[in-house]
Amino acid sequence: MNIYAGNLSLETTADELRECFIPFGEVLSVTVMNDKYIGSGQLRGYGYIQMVSKHEGENAIAQLNGKIFKDRVLSVTEALPLTKYEIRIPKQGNKSRPGKKRERISTAKNNEPE
Repeated sequence: MNIYAGNLSLETTADELRECFIPFGEVLSVTVMNDKYIGSGQLRGYGYIQMVSKHEGENAIAQLNGKIFKDRVLSVTEALPLTKYEIRIPKQGNKSRPGKKRERISTAKNNEPE
């Protein structure tokens, strides 16, 4: 079962989150999300926990949702499945608009000699 844990402190590590879920059953993986796509690596305040059985996951959700963890009220729910649609991240770099050309505008009042 895949579980979403939100409203995490920005200092929360994957190991700390794992320790929170271990009393309810076997934890397969823990991922604390960050801004790796924009390069800062800043933690986002949410993560995903994968547990072996649905029963253990439901028990963890029931016991941990609304509980205080590191001075924050946890939001724990079953994670939504990924959609079938592809998520596209725009490329960084050339920001010019296709089909649009810039023209040089002369600032001289009169190019003729006096």
